[in-house]
Amino acid sequence: MNFTTLDHPPASCDVLVVGSGAAGLTAACRAADAGHHVVVVERASVLGGTTAVSGGVIWAPGNHLADADTDADGALRHLVAITRGTVPRARLEWFLREIEKAVRYLCDETHVDLFALERPDYRADLPGARLGGRALDNRPFDVTAYPGLESLLRPPTYLPWLTMEEREQDTGADLVALDRERRERGVRTVGGALAGSLAVSARARGVEFLLGARAVGLERSGSSWDLTFEDSGHITARRAVVLAGGGFEWDPALQQAFLPARLTPIGAPGNEGDGLLMALRAGAAVADMTASWGVPIFRDPEVSYDGLPTGRLATAELTRPGSIMVNGSGRRFADETGCYYDLTKVFRETDPITGEPRHLPAWFVYDAAHGARYPVAGMPPGETPSWAVTGSTPHELADACGIDASVLAETIAEFNADALAGADRRFGRGPASLAPLAEGPFTAVPVIPGTFGTSGGVVTDDYGQVLTPGGTPVDGLFAAGNVSASVFGDHYPGGGTSLAAGVARAYAIGTALGGGQR
Repeated sequence: MNFTTLDHPPASCDVLVVGSGAAGLTAACRAADAGHHVVVVERASVLGGTTAVSGGVIWAPGNHLADADTDADGALRHLVAITRGTVPRARLEWFLREIEKAVRYLCDETHVDLFALERPDYRADLPGARLGGRALDNRPFDVTAYPGLESLLRPPTYLPWLTMEEREQDTGADLVALDRERRERGVRTVGGALAGSLAVSARARGVEFLLGARAVGLERSGSSWDLTFEDSGHITARRAVVLAGGGFEWDPALQQAFLPARLTPIGAPGNEGDGLLMALRAGAAVADMTASWGVPIFRDPEVSYDGLPTGRLATAELTRPGSIMVNGSGRRFADETGCYYDLTKVFRETDPITGEPRHLPAWFVYDAAHGARYPVAGMPPGETPSWAVTGSTPHELADACGIDASVLAETIAEFNADALAGADRRFGRGPASLAPLAEGPFTAVPVIPGTFGTSGGVVTDDYGQVLTPGGTPVDGLFAAGNVSASVFGDHYPGGGTSLAAGVARAYAIGTALGGGQR
C-alpha cells in the first residue's frame, strides 16, 4: 500500500478529525469502521503529532496482554487512591472498561503491535499498585514497507530508535548498533511505531490525510460543521468533527493565562490551543486548565526541534546513585526518585514574601564517580555536557553556580551520611538510589520544569461529545487527547497515562459514531 495524502481540501466528508496523534488516528479508524468517509487534517507538514515523538507507552490496567493483570478491583482501588477522590468513581470505572476494549481493538483490528512491560506503577505505595503489566510498549514498525510513509511521519527528537523494554533492560554497546541499524533501515519504535502503525491502519480503511492545514475556524451550518483553515480553505463535515489536535503548551499567552508556572514543552511544536479556542467559540466548557503532563528536563541551549527550544527528560538521571538535586539555595527540596509528574509540581512553590519560585534555579549535582559510570543529559559516561558547571570541590562548584557554598557543602555532607547509612532521613529516597558524592570534580547541570503537553481542556461526556457549561452536548462535536480535560484530572497514575486517556476516549467516540460496538 502506498501512503498518499491530499493535495487540497475536499469539499466535504462525513467525519473530520483535527489532529493526527494516537487519539485522532484511533477515532479515525473507528469512524471509518462504521462506514464513514473520514478526513484527518493536520497542521504540520508531517503526521503523528506529539505521539510520534513520545515514548509511545499506553497505561492500560486490565489489558489482555498481561496475564498477571486481571484484577479490575485492584486497578480501581489504585485509581481512587491516585486521584484522591477528585474524579468521580463512575468516570474511573468508565476508563477501565474503555481502555481494555481499546487495547483489544488496536491489537486485533489494526497494525498496532503492543506488548506488556515489566514496569511498576509509579505509586507502588498506594493500594492496588502492580509491579508490571499495565504499561504497554510498541514492537518495532517498519515504515518503509509502506512507500511514502517514511517522509510523512514526524521524526523523533532525541529518543533512540529502541523499544522501551530494550532501553530499560540493557544499556550496552549492542543497543548503540541496533539503534544505528534501525535508523538506516527506517524501522521506528516507541511513539513513532504507534503513530505509524495507526496511520497505516487508517489509510487502509480509506481515511484521507490533509497535511499542512491549520484549522482556525469552526461554525455550525444546519446539521453540519464548517471547518476553515488559515489559508481560507474549508471543509464541511456532514456528520461530526473530532478535535484531537493537542493542548496549548506551545502558546506563551495561553500558558501565562492558565498554567501556575512556566513550562518548557518537549512535544511536537504546533500545539497552540487551536482546537481549544475553536471549541470555546462553539460553546464548550473547560476543566482543569492549570494541569499539564509535567516532567523535569534538561535544556541544552544549543539544541532545538523544528527551530524551537526543546529539552530532554531528566527522569533517569535523577534516580541514579551519587547524585542529588538542589535549588538555588543549595538545598534538596524533594525525593529526586519520585514520580516525575508530582516532582514537577514542586517547582510551582513560591516564596511567600518575594513571590519568586522557591526551587528555581535547580541543579542536578553529581560527583566524578557518577559521571564516569552513567550518561548525563545525552552525553555518554565519562563525558560532561558543554553547558554544565564544574568545580573541584563542592565549595568551588557552589561559587560557579551562584549557590551559598556553606549550604551546598552541608547538604552534600548530610546526604552522604544518609547514603552510607542506607536511609534518606529528609525525603525517604530509596536505598538502591543512594551513594555518596565523594569524589571530585563535581558537576552541576541545570534542571527546569518541562511538559509533554497540557492535560486540561474541553469537557466531554463518556462518549467524547463536547459539553457546554450547562452540561448540554454540542451536537456533532467531539474531543479526545490533550485538547480535552483528562479523565484523571491533575493526577498521573503511571507512564503512558496521557496516551491511555486519549485512546480510551477516541475509542468511545467510535462507539458514538457507530464504529462497531464491542
